[in-house]
Amino acid sequence: MTRLPLLQNRITILGVVFFVFFGAVIARLFEKSIVFHAQAKELAKAQHFTRQELPPRRGAVYLRSKDGPVPVALTAAKYQVLVVPKNTNNREEVAKILADKLDMKDQEQAIFEKINNQKLYVPPIKRRVDEPKAKEIEKLGLAGILIVPEHVRFYPEGPFAAHVLGFVDFEAEGRYGIEGFYNDELKGAPGAVLAEKDNKGRFISVSRSREARDGSDFYLTLDSNVQFMVEQALEEGIEKFAADAGQVIVMDVKTGGILALASYPEYDPNKFNEVKPEDQKVFLNPIVSAVYEPGSIVKPVVVAGGLDAGKITAETEGTFSNVVTVQGYEIHTAQDKSFGKEKVTQCLENSDNVCLVYLANLIGNEVMHENFKRFGIGVKTGLDLSGETTGTLLDLKQWRDIHRATMSFGQGVSMTPLQLVNAFATLGNGGKLMRPYLVEKMVRPDGTEVALGLKQVGEAIKPESAHLITQMLISVVENGHGKKAKVPGFKVAGKTGTAQIPNPSGAGYLENAHIGSFGGFFPADDPKFAMLVKYDRPKNVEFAESSAAPTFGKLAKQILNYYQVAPNQPIP
Repeated sequence: MTRLPLLQNRITILGVVFFVFFGAVIARLFEKSIVFHAQAKELAKAQHFTRQELPPRRGAVYLRSKDGPVPVALTAAKYQVLVVPKNTNNREEVAKILADKLDMKDQEQAIFEKINNQKLYVPPIKRRVDEPKAKEIEKLGLAGILIVPEHVRFYPEGPFAAHVLGFVDFEAEGRYGIEGFYNDELKGAPGAVLAEKDNKGRFISVSRSREARDGSDFYLTLDSNVQFMVEQALEEGIEKFAADAGQVIVMDVKTGGILALASYPEYDPNKFNEVKPEDQKVFLNPIVSAVYEPGSIVKPVVVAGGLDAGKITAETEGTFSNVVTVQGYEIHTAQDKSFGKEKVTQCLENSDNVCLVYLANLIGNEVMHENFKRFGIGVKTGLDLSGETTGTLLDLKQWRDIHRATMSFGQGVSMTPLQLVNAFATLGNGGKLMRPYLVEKMVRPDGTEVALGLKQVGEAIKPESAHLITQMLISVVENGHGKKAKVPGFKVAGKTGTAQIPNPSGAGYLENAHIGSFGGFFPADDPKFAMLVKYDRPKNVEFAESSAAPTFGKLAKQILNYYQVAPNQPIP
């Protein structure tokens, strides 16, 4: 009788234990099936399905030529070889096979170390694998091995027009140049596929997919033949004049379209990753991103503004010595030579700093400052290239007499080579300021064409003033320091500039160092082309008339011949 209560207690305890146990099981089932149903479902789905992104084809880039478009940036189909370590069997054998098939035998151990874990993702074993090799590996049917397509950018002409094009990095993003500026339009939008996989990580079937949207193709205003001429002439000039660097840009005077744009040193966009970090400033395009004090080459802009405002005329004259003092500062002529009595044309022919100081005084601060602005100095041109900067134009309130004086011959004001050549194009275009542009049209994947480019942004001077300054600049080439820019059978309008280089310390200018430029347009009686040639720190010439001017003349002759422009002047 005494054992019955004890037995009943044990049964009661056992019942409680079973009740708690089954209660916990039911609670767990409720939690999984009701509370965390969505999460559990997604986890199960992730174990049986995989989402793979489908890369779009990046749009191509073409240059002009007489024979039709020339491709300079294309996209090739390549593949990535990936390994999912968690789904991989016999990792040592896999590492050996991949090292052999991918020509990476010296990296077999490194591959093994990369995949010898339980991770679901490791970086690709190899990228940019050709299709035959990728398909060969795929046919092996190795568990955990994925062959993923990728589009690879390549530039069939290597360094050709590199500063215009830029490049595409390993993340498929455009950097610098056209690739950077129009990256969104060029790269398109990726698609995706949701595929079922087996327990070995292999695809079984596709559940659903979204097609990728390919990028648009771009057709540039650059003429491949003119670009070749320019790059060749620039490289020859750099070597001949022992210059550190140089740039040449050619524009269509009437439209603002860029026909050629070259900068040296250059680089190969196919090998952008091989450029050392300390040398990566080569990616920047100095034609739009670097500024300089242009020197005497800016004098025609100053004179044109004075003529247009009626502050001076072609008959304005004076008698000048070799030096003038402004606010205690002495300003000399370039050769410290006195030219005596001069009218405005002779002032430009002789590139007389002292005469320009006199003319600038007649023009005045307000007119001169406003004239610089109307020619686009101190603001971006709007060219469709990454990295454009503005240059520096001192605010009018800060101008003193010495500022006006030095700016009249191109010191104390800075600009990009693009701004400068655009100013000459404006002189040749009857005073109309155009927006420079590189893209003529964009063609979408469905064939829709979108015209880009042509746009007038202002009127710097009146047509009569432009005609008058043009005649003066013709005289500079015929009789002044621009003689070596002559082209037999044609009139050429232009101006030299031998600019001092500001000392990085901020104290004055460097000794025995200069930048030589020549800017102008041709044929001057019916302007079609504007061009700037610029050499940075040439070593064996003293003035731009011996470096930039002859290169300008050589290229002008080639360009006129290429476009079959008939001469209309006597040929000696």
